[in-house]
Amino acid sequence: MQLHTHTWGEGDRLAVLVHGIMADHRTWRRVGPALAGAGYRVIAVDLRGHGASGRGPYSPELFADDLVETLPTGAELAIGHSLGGLTLALAVDRLKPRRAVFSDPAWHLAAPEPGFGPELFAEFKTASRERIRAMNPRWEEADVDIERATLDLWDEATALSLAPLTGRDLLPKAPAVPSLVQLADPSFLISPERAALLRERGFEVRTVAGAGHTIHRDDFEGFMASLEGWI
Repeated sequence: MQLHTHTWGEGDRLAVLVHGIMADHRTWRRVGPALAGAGYRVIAVDLRGHGASGRGPYSPELFADDLVETLPTGAELAIGHSLGGLTLALAVDRLKPRRAVFSDPAWHLAAPEPGFGPELFAEFKTASRERIRAMNPRWEEADVDIERATLDLWDEATALSLAPLTGRDLLPKAPAVPSLVQLADPSFLISPERAALLRERGFEVRTVAGAGHTIHRDDFEGFMASLEGWI
């Protein structure tokens, strides 16, 4: 599927951005212009089921195939957040970026506890602005507004499609390209033990102190600082 994309900048270097579940390209509203200011042409996608892209069926493999169909190969930099990190990891050997950044990637989805699982996650589609604000006290008001707007466009079936992955170890065996794993503090997706394993496998791992899961919205300055040497 050809995905809807948004572009910032006209630089000689190319960066590609892949958002997490429930979001779309607007989640990168500060990151895109910042990278453009550093000399990149930045392309952000809307994954299928999100934003202005087409709908279903859904699976991480299909999300990854869409990236390969939509994005140029050989970008200087590729960044994927959460589900976007999982998707990028499944496409990186075909996209062949020079460097990849996986921001709090969804490489381990805990087995659902009673009363908590993909169905409850999908229910977040109806979350009020007040609920979004309460869950993300460090976000700027613009990000709360964007989250509410992207939820309206999001197909919650994308969340339900992830149910078969719960409890599975999705950590890559090795980086296909030089790779940074950027973690929230704490990360509910990558435990300290899994972070240590990623280091053993050749990934660089950095934690953004005090940041929540959506690091680039929770602590934009910390997000950008943690990319030193990678952008």
